[in-house]
Amino acid sequence: MAGVNFKNVAKRYGDVSVIEGLNLDVRDHEFMVLVGPSGCGKSTALRMIAGLEELSAGDISIGERVVSTLPPKDRDVAMVFQNYALYPHMTIRENLEFGLRIRKTPQAEMDRLVNEAAEILGITPLLERKPKQLSGGQRQRVAVGRAIVRQPSVFLFDEPLSNLDAKLRVQMRAEIKKLQHRLKTTTVYVTHDQVEAMTMGHRIAVMKDGKIQQLGAPLEVYERPVNVFVAQFIGTPPMNFLKATVSADGRMLEGKGFSLPVPASLAGLTVGRKGQQLVVGLRPEHLVEEGRALRGESAPLTVTVEMIEPLGDQVIAHARLADALLALKLESHRVPEVGAPLSARVELDALHLFDAATEQRL
Repeated sequence: MAGVNFKNVAKRYGDVSVIEGLNLDVRDHEFMVLVGPSGCGKSTALRMIAGLEELSAGDISIGERVVSTLPPKDRDVAMVFQNYALYPHMTIRENLEFGLRIRKTPQAEMDRLVNEAAEILGITPLLERKPKQLSGGQRQRVAVGRAIVRQPSVFLFDEPLSNLDAKLRVQMRAEIKKLQHRLKTTTVYVTHDQVEAMTMGHRIAVMKDGKIQQLGAPLEVYERPVNVFVAQFIGTPPMNFLKATVSADGRMLEGKGFSLPVPASLAGLTVGRKGQQLVVGLRPEHLVEEGRALRGESAPLTVTVEMIEPLGDQVIAHARLADALLALKLESHRVPEVGAPLSARVELDALHLFDAATEQRL
């Protein structure tokens, strides 16, 4: 077993707390993604697993071993960095062999491991080249290969795709995911890109200010965000938000420029909340132009188009409703005019309701 366990882990730099009271269980063979904005503590958490950062409090275990005080070389982990970290004066083969030589691995075993990793990653023809002769995507494959040959208990990835162009990022996302499925090595992957998190992880941990806001399967986090921060961070374009007040009878959500009936599926959440301020969340795909097929109850909403983003298969329209700016996903052949009113409908069963004061989900 090679799961990773954080128990009340903290990291402080003097009076500055980067991580406080972090508890997380990464299961054996799991692909766990830590995702969040810059400065949320995700890379620090990863570096603490590797032993590159000391803990201020708590413990980290890998399998049955507490590794909090062990040096990096004794933790049986392999880390892939954002900047590849290859030795420029060595060939690719020598880069792959480096960690094995330090461990005094027999030459025959070293050749087998390097050749297997090169075959898996499609870099066999590159083994005698130097890193400067490789593209960014090829260098990243080598960095991954160097981790594979060590056959560690845990793979650690620190934003490994940030330096690649958009097309290569998509390709490498798929390759890393397939690789983890094939090797079944416990993996902790750090990224600020929520698309990477959604497409790669078995589970994702959304972080903010050194704390986990929500932990769960990608679709679970997307469909039932626990607070406004998670709802806004996960999803492209982000969730729309409207400030609303619950009507006297609890049946309507009223705000500037709109009045939405509370659907039967959410009626229990607004009972007894007369006059309470709420934040209404609505995904762009659930705010549709008039005439489109709808799921369940709906209500009309008229907005004014301010900007459009053609994406080929669809159009993202950014529109204003009083003092709120909303995003809608439209069909590519129905491009509205900027400045024109747009008749839309809200799919009421897809509404998300949050307490305005705490920003927590109702």
